[in-house]
Amino acid sequence: MNHDSYSDAYIRGILNTVKTIAMVGISPKDNRPSYFAFKYLLERGYNMIPVNPGQAGKEILGRKVYARLADVPEPIDMVDVFRAARYAPQIVAEALALKARPQVIWMQLGVRNDEAAATAEAAGLKVVMNRCPKIEYGRLSSEIGWMGVNSRTLTAKRAQILGRGVQRMSLDRTTVTGGATIDSAGAKPGAGRAG
Repeated sequence: MNHDSYSDAYIRGILNTVKTIAMVGISPKDNRPSYFAFKYLLERGYNMIPVNPGQAGKEILGRKVYARLADVPEPIDMVDVFRAARYAPQIVAEALALKARPQVIWMQLGVRNDEAAATAEAAGLKVVMNRCPKIEYGRLSSEIGWMGVNSRTLTAKRAQILGRGVQRMSLDRTTVTGGATIDSAGAKPGAGRAG
């Protein structure tokens, strides 16, 4: 796989499929990027599991922290690596040693280790490197566009206002050439309505 570029379909497929994410290297400090990403994904309905040996037994955002992946008592769908690239091979080896292997190894922004990626892919896992699932979720769900950030999707449609505060949108929207949006049932929004 070319790890210099990922299709939106590949990223969306991962984010729509995984439910339980173990974040290795999460910080308990609320001003750290790992904390922001963990909180964001938790608020989007993912079962987030913090993994940090220095915080084992404590809680981060109400979730029990584990020292290592092998200590997590439930199956993990995705391992989110928030550690330096040199630790990625060790984390991948630990993930592959689990009785129920995860489906995905995701290495955060600035984390790329081709050796670790090759090992994971040889074992049948999907790999994403140098990307943030929080940013990708926001971009693909149009939340990030709602906040004025370039999502590489052109549209003149205003996002539906769902209430007060930051909008919570779904990944079930797919974009097609020209900026049209199709819902998960394959219909264009507003199709079939008298105008």
